[in-house]
Amino acid sequence: MNWDAISFDWNHIRAFLAVEENGSLSAAARALRQTQPTLSRQISALEEALSLTLFERGTRVMRLTEQGSELLTHVRGMANAATQISRVATGQSQAIEGTVRITSSDAMAAYALPHCLISLRSLHPGISIELVPSNEMSDLTRRDADIAIRHVRPEQPDLVARRISDIEISLFAAISYLQELGPVKSPDDFANANFIGYQSPERLVPQISAMGFPVTKANFGITTSSGSTMYELVRDGAGIAFLPTIVAEGRLGLKRILPDAPVFNMETWLVTHREIQTNRRIRLTFDHLVQELAKDRWTSLISRS
Repeated sequence: MNWDAISFDWNHIRAFLAVEENGSLSAAARALRQTQPTLSRQISALEEALSLTLFERGTRVMRLTEQGSELLTHVRGMANAATQISRVATGQSQAIEGTVRITSSDAMAAYALPHCLISLRSLHPGISIELVPSNEMSDLTRRDADIAIRHVRPEQPDLVARRISDIEISLFAAISYLQELGPVKSPDDFANANFIGYQSPERLVPQISAMGFPVTKANFGITTSSGSTMYELVRDGAGIAFLPTIVAEGRLGLKRILPDAPVFNMETWLVTHREIQTNRRIRLTFDHLVQELAKDRWTSLISRS
């Protein structure tokens, strides 16, 4: 395109069309939300740039000259093209449809996300969710997922992270297992207890020992890399494990092993890539999860039966 051949201001073309359609400077100024003197200057500038007289100026009515009429056909083509561009852009920016891929731990996917995703789909049925339960750290920079729920803050500078409410965790067991274990009044009474390890027990032994419980690797008869499986093992009386308080007490009917057993807060982060700034379906999904996941301090983790 020969840009040097364009000697006029696009805004002045808009002014020309508005005056022609509305019949007067005052009416066109109201339509464009401009002042009449400003619009008059724009018309004069366009006539000077094109070396044409476009209007016969009357006291109230602006009539096109023959040259103005010839120009009008081309101007209307430009206006139609501009309108179409706006429609396409609006359609793309306003469309709330497509797939959003979410990854989280298997326990989070099973216990926290279902009601959030159901309410999201109710509000935005055009959004399809692909839920990927995984306890591995998905790489959002490679687009393994659009949104990830993590328990550590990401370090990559090109990711967007939002911390939501921490999750309280402590050591829990089924009442049946505690009855089997016998009277327990202090951490020393758990020397022979069965503990369920998440992944590597070597990592948990120092942590639990620091709480005053005399445990060794031998106390971990069962380990698993699945959070959901660990919940069920504890509920079936297999032993003691670190679990979120609201799940253990509010959903599974488990019991903290000692009334004053230490509690910890586990960070929870909602993470996405910077496309959230321009992709409405990811933005809406992200914002919905922020709002719903930790509402009322994670009551989403309690059964909805």
